Amino acid sequence: MKKAIFSAVCSLAVAALAAGFVLAGDAAKAVSVQGFITDSYCGAKNASMEGKSCALKCMEKGAKLVLYSSADKKTFNLDDQTKAKENVGIEVKVTGTVDEATSTIKVEKIEPAPKKG
Repeated sequence: MKKAIFSAVCSLAVAALAAGFVLAGDAAKAVSVQGFITDSYCGAKNASMEGKSCALKCMEKGAKLVLYSSADKKTFNLDDQTKAKENVGIEVKVTGTVDEATSTIKVEKIEPAPKKG
């Protein structure tokens, strides 16, 4: 009987520890990234005010809207395409959490980038 109880307690402890590692691994990183919203087909090429109409046309053809950060030379997927579409062609700051494995930002807000200088 003592062995059965000991075995059950050990099993629960291992399960709890494993669950803690799984949950810790799912923690997303809070970010605030500045750049231009563009389309996934043309990427950095349309990351400007001049690229707005092309980015919207590419979106109509099936492209996803993404954030291109010229500072990092990196493109981020955006989970909220509606908010992204409202801000194509202007420099923005996207705040949210990023899943680094997929480079996807879970968007909390998109706002115009702060003015430089």
